Amino acid sequence: MKKVLVVEDSAAVRAMIVSIVQTVPGIECVDAEDGLAALKALPADQFDAILTDINMPGLTGLELISFVRCHPNYKKIPIIIISTEKTEADRERGLSLGASDYITKPFVPGDLQRVIKHHLGI
Repeated sequence: MKKVLVVEDSAAVRAMIVSIVQTVPGIECVDAEDGLAALKALPADQFDAILTDINMPGLTGLELISFVRCHPNYKKIPIIIISTEKTEADRERGLSLGASDYITKPFVPGDLQRVIKHHLGI
């Protein structure tokens, strides 16, 4: 079973992402309401991928990515940004910090599922 951490400050969007991701066989989700909650969740479990928003209170998705990429236990976890930020500069910034992929909201559920399967190798 692959475990995915979903980090999103909007409860409705977080629930929707979890619902979409969990329709992929062999995937279980854990969710966090912001970057700080994600930092608390990381040592409690072993995650195979992280899906994160960028704009969140407290610790942003970009700050979360920077932390994950600098930590020896987490630096190889694929990170997929899911954001309303749609410019090429936003995309380049996220990828340059170490994100593995970048999806803009709104997104097609099948596209998200394909990206996750690709990064998890399933």
